[in-house]
Amino acid sequence: MAKDKKPRRPRAETPKGFRDYFGIDVTERKAMLDRIAEVYHRYGYDPLETSAVETVEALGKFLPDVDRPNEGVFAWQEEDSDWVALRYDLTAPLARVAAQFRNDLPSPYRRYAMGPVWRNEKPGPGRFRQFYQCDADTVGAATVAADAEVCAMLSDALETVGIPRGDYVVRVNNRKVLNGVMEVAGVLDPADPSKYEAARGIVLRAIDKLDRLGEAGVRALLGEGRKDDSGDFTDGAKLSEAQAEVVMGFMAARRETGAETCARLRELVAGSAMGAEGVDELETIATLLDAQGYGPDRIILDPSVVRGLGYYTGPVFEAELTFEILDEKGRPRQFGSVAGGGRYDDLVKRFTGQDVPATGVSIGVDRLLAALRAKGRAGAGMDGPVIVTVMDRDRMAEYQTMVGELRSAGIRAEVYLGNPKNFGNQLKYADKRQSPVAIIQGSDEAARGVVQIKDLVLGAKIAESASLEEWKSQPAQFEAARADLVAEVRRLLAQGEG
Repeated sequence: MAKDKKPRRPRAETPKGFRDYFGIDVTERKAMLDRIAEVYHRYGYDPLETSAVETVEALGKFLPDVDRPNEGVFAWQEEDSDWVALRYDLTAPLARVAAQFRNDLPSPYRRYAMGPVWRNEKPGPGRFRQFYQCDADTVGAATVAADAEVCAMLSDALETVGIPRGDYVVRVNNRKVLNGVMEVAGVLDPADPSKYEAARGIVLRAIDKLDRLGEAGVRALLGEGRKDDSGDFTDGAKLSEAQAEVVMGFMAARRETGAETCARLRELVAGSAMGAEGVDELETIATLLDAQGYGPDRIILDPSVVRGLGYYTGPVFEAELTFEILDEKGRPRQFGSVAGGGRYDDLVKRFTGQDVPATGVSIGVDRLLAALRAKGRAGAGMDGPVIVTVMDRDRMAEYQTMVGELRSAGIRAEVYLGNPKNFGNQLKYADKRQSPVAIIQGSDEAARGVVQIKDLVLGAKIAESASLEEWKSQPAQFEAARADLVAEVRRLLAQGEG
């Protein structure tokens, strides 16, 4: 008779494309979100939390990753036949909220939201299926003053979390200007927007690949097409050289000043009412920002910003970090984009049938944290709790009293709850927890009304390089009156912070 097979144990591993976040990661992210929230709050935005799950119908257009199930979202069918999915961004839920509660919300409605989103995309290095977004949007404001305000707020948020002026720039472009360029180039007919739609799609995808393919690659896609290194051929938009030159001129239109950039853009969109309107909007944004003191050291007009131009309907902005870091092969490169946004006036209309203007920005929290770590402004470690060691099992109540006093004083502290038999293991535990201080009290100390306080930070420094004389002059462990426990621990922690 065959023996029964033992049940297979589950593998202890995270699903592909997901990761776990421990201590310092969670703490630093929360601190960053709190600082960004303070900026948003100062600008008059209210917090909003929406469900992680939305109906597929409410989410609307999916992500472009069409070779994944459900086009890039994690979706399933409920028993009542409705399909639902995990949200893939924080903007689609906002559109649903703005439509559902339009009679209750103020107009314009200003909200910020922070939380995880999920994308059923192919994972890769630094590319996860769950990540945090941090958004701020204004719904119901048609004026580009709302777009200018978002750009100023984004600048303030970056400086608040520790990106100094000079290490970042917010670049601003406008989809209407691009539409004007495509009208001049002959691939957009305002009287019949469906005409040339396929060619326009190729143009948009081509200019979106400028960073990766360079000018030559984009020119090829604007023309007959491009063959990549593997030999695969991508059909182009079939524009003539003259038409392609207009599009390429748009991406290279930035000049020394915003006024000069707008002047060049006016030349490119001459004859297009839509293009002229877009240039007007850029000039207004520049004027409003300049009046508030947001000059070209923080925010610039830059037609080379092309990400999202297929999605946004007006102004588009992107925050880029300008300092260099080393890649995995030790080569210097610029860190790149950490935030983006723009005007999307068609999203709420799906629900109401009415035009509802909206604009907003999304900050990539994980990328921003990675940038701060690359500059040594985050990731330095996190102090663990003060450890109250256990010398006598039958005195656990007194140890709990000590830790309670420390906590009441606002000091992070815990009692060692492992096996106290080997005292050395307790100190090893404190080291692993990165604890700054350990409290020791045996029966002898208790009888004399004192405690031993061990400065673990100083002890580690002394153990590294101190001479015997230095060791004697800077004892890492000292005796203090039991009544002075909180005061002495607070003093040590303050020294460490200094």
